[in-house]
Amino acid sequence: MNKWLQGVVLACVAVGLAAGGWAAATSNRKIEAKASVAELMSNGDTSGYARAFTPRELKFPQDHGPHNDFQTEWWYYTGNLTDAKGRHFGYQFTIFRRAIAPPSTPTPSDNGFTSKQVYFAHFAITDSGANKHAAFERFSRAGGNLAGANAMPFHVFIEDWAINTTMGVGGAEAVEIKAKDTRNGGQYAIQLNLSSSKPMVLHGDRGLSAKSNLPGNASYYYSFTRMATTGKITTPSGTFDVRGDSWMDREWSTSALSSETEGWDWFSVQLDDQREVMLYLLRLKNGGVDAVSKGTLVEADGNARTLKLDEFQVEVLDRWRSPHNNAEYPMRWRVRIPSANVEIELTPRVKDQEMHDISTVYWEGAVTLSGKSNGKPVTGAGYVEMTGYQAGMNRRL
Repeated sequence: MNKWLQGVVLACVAVGLAAGGWAAATSNRKIEAKASVAELMSNGDTSGYARAFTPRELKFPQDHGPHNDFQTEWWYYTGNLTDAKGRHFGYQFTIFRRAIAPPSTPTPSDNGFTSKQVYFAHFAITDSGANKHAAFERFSRAGGNLAGANAMPFHVFIEDWAINTTMGVGGAEAVEIKAKDTRNGGQYAIQLNLSSSKPMVLHGDRGLSAKSNLPGNASYYYSFTRMATTGKITTPSGTFDVRGDSWMDREWSTSALSSETEGWDWFSVQLDDQREVMLYLLRLKNGGVDAVSKGTLVEADGNARTLKLDEFQVEVLDRWRSPHNNAEYPMRWRVRIPSANVEIELTPRVKDQEMHDISTVYWEGAVTLSGKSNGKPVTGAGYVEMTGYQAGMNRRL
């Protein structure tokens, strides 16, 4: 979905970078800052950047690449995979770009270390068989072959963490993903090949996805909702040959959450009858849900339609309290989409899939599902992301 929380982190990184001119942080350097989601996303200076006001024709392969005239963007992948014995693994790999200054801002003399762009990444593995989840992060400036993104051929990277096309010029429909942890000597790693099984999906109004009722508070948002995946996952238990399905989200924006928004719950679901569902709920400080919250239903043949907030219900069935910071998260859900004849329950593979070991805290994890679709029993898998539950996300980054 809209990785707004990571945008918050990047805003903090940009603050630290701007303080030192254009020089960027090296990999794994922690930037000291403190702010809440609402403060950072509501008060940033967006002058000089492009904004997502109206639908536009998305063009490919160009739009797979960077949009430096916008302030923030991300390339996001999650997947549910198993080995030959049925052992389950989930993974998340996301690379973000954040502009330090608008494109029109004069750049100091280029000495090879100056850049208006900073890149940031999250990498996580859930090993369900071991009931463990591990998360890692990386920072870098663009340029100097440290980090960057290209559309043709499609290539996004931070040092040796990378997304590379396997289709030649411009191909984001088939990619290789590589990442390895930086804390434990490479005990966690992925090397995966993904190939889209279905057409690209444009969310919202032809790809324009609103995040509040204020003009320009929106992103351009598309997905590959089912990507056949094979490769290797490494954990402290060993290296496993795996296969399954992944989900790719792609967004860019210059935007802010409403000052009344506390956080969001985002769901991506792949049903075994070849339907997919994306839902996001923007939670308000008064306990309600922003009316711009929406979803997308993708049929087995690839046809997709937008789901308005009154077309679906998400009921929380259980809760879990984090032992790391005492945050309380929803932990099991019933999802109903009456017009699509869908009623399913989502259950986390591992309760503690909180991203607590990195610069900002949120919950992102693999889920399994069961229920009914079109009147028939259905199973499947997905990912859930939840932000804003850890005391307004106030902590040192």
